[in-house]
Order: sequence, then C-alpha cells, then structure tokens
Amino acid sequence: MEWFHNSKSGIESGVKRDAPSDLWVKCESCKEVVYKSDWADNLDVCPACGHHHRFDARRYIALLTDEGTFKEEDSNIGPADPLKFSAKKKYRDSMLAAQKSTGEKCAVVSGTGKMDGRDVSLAVMDFRFMGGSMGSAEGEKIARALQRALDRRIPAIVVSASGGARMHEGTLSLLQMAKTSAVIGRLREAGVPYVSLLTNPTTGGVTASFAMLGDVNISEPGALIGFAGERVIRETIRQALPDGFQRAEFLLKHGFLDAVVARKDLKGWISNFVSLLTERVA
Repeated sequence: MEWFHNSKSGIESGVKRDAPSDLWVKCESCKEVVYKSDWADNLDVCPACGHHHRFDARRYIALLTDEGTFKEEDSNIGPADPLKFSAKKKYRDSMLAAQKSTGEKCAVVSGTGKMDGRDVSLAVMDFRFMGGSMGSAEGEKIARALQRALDRRIPAIVVSASGGARMHEGTLSLLQMAKTSAVIGRLREAGVPYVSLLTNPTTGGVTASFAMLGDVNISEPGALIGFAGERVIRETIRQALPDGFQRAEFLLKHGFLDAVVARKDLKGWISNFVSLLTERVA
C-alpha cells in the first residue's frame, strides 16, 4: 500500500485537513452550520430554523430600495459630547471606536430612494454603532428624514434597531422622542404614509416614540421588542411573565403590531401597503 503515502498523489493517511473557517456561518439560534454564500443569498436568515440575524443599515437600504437609487442625506451629522460624559470609558472614545469599526458617522443612515419606482424617504438604524442607541445626532437624522417625506409628500420608512436612548447625552437623548414624534404628527395630519419596521432588538425610548407610531408597525420574525427589560418588569410588578412576551409574534397576537414579515418579503409588503394607502388618500 505504498502508493497511499505517495506525496505526489496528494493523499496522506492520518492527516487531518481543516476546511477554511470563513466558508461557514453558524446560526446563533439553532447552531446549524451553513455555507457562507448560501447564508448571504438567504439574507442572513437561517435556512434551518428561520432565525433572522442582524442586518446593518446599508444592507437594509439595499434590500428596500431599487438598485442605484438611494441618495444619502445628512451624512455629516455625528454625535456630540455636550456633557463630557465619562464612565469606565470616555463617551468621545466610544464614539470614535464605533465610527472606526462601522464606517458610519452615527447610528442612523438616512436619505431618499425609490421602492418599486416610487420615491421614499428612509432612516435606518445600525445596531453595530453603540447598540443603535439614540442620541441627538440619531434623533436629528430621523426627524429630518421624516420632514423630507412631509416636504416632498413621499412615504417615510424608519427601520429601528436600538437599545434605547443613549445615556451619555442625558436629557438631550430623551428629547429626541418628542422631536421625532412631533414630525410624525405632522405627517399624519398631511396624510403622508409612515411605515415603521422594528427589527431585533427595538427597545427603550425608541420603542416608546417613533418606532410604535407608524401608520403601520411591522416587524421581522422573532424580534425582541419592548420598553424595559424582562428582569426590570418582573421585579417591578412581582408577577410571572408569559413566555416570549417581548417577541414579535406575541406582540402581533395582542395587537401591538400589524404584521410580522419575513426579511425576503419586506420590500414587496411595504411597497404594496404604501400603494394601497397612497391610492386611498389620493
């Protein structure tokens, strides 16, 4: 059996060859291992269990808008440090680290584009940037995106992915709740459609303001949505909580959401809804 050890044949007994690790992705939910190319083709949704893994802001924009039509606005707006906040790490250092790791100025990317040929105004949160927390910059960019929709009378779409208001800016972060909500009120008065898409997770002051104020509020499957965390609620009311009570499907069942839509169907679903609402208003 000398031929089996022939180095020229490229076959050697007893030699373990590891496949390149960058060819595979493991689902964080069911632990299924999937080819990276298949994973990307399925929009980062596990083909085995359907778990929707996080998308960054740019990928949502590419998913929702017609190719080549998105024009970014307000890209110069970034966080400030009005309180000179410092804990274990200075706020300024955290901002700079987030900007370097994500390539984004803040946790929101906004602009205009076309969806199935129709002009829309978008603001998309990026959870990679300090947990998608909402500070003054994020609130300003969302408010401006909503205002553009109002000024041009085109549908507004906000994609939320956030841990809530950013504590590093104190009350200034909380003020963004009122600012964005006020513009939404004007959109409603003018009859301009506003679609809110909640992704995993959407919590805190974001949930308590613009994320739940859409003409239609939809979510991806399995998304964590709530205001306070489960432990805080349980300790406050001192009662057992239902299983999955902060997941999209539970909220849909109890009337807090209008639909739970798979990622691959989002563009078509939103486009159809906007078409129906626009025709009805017209």
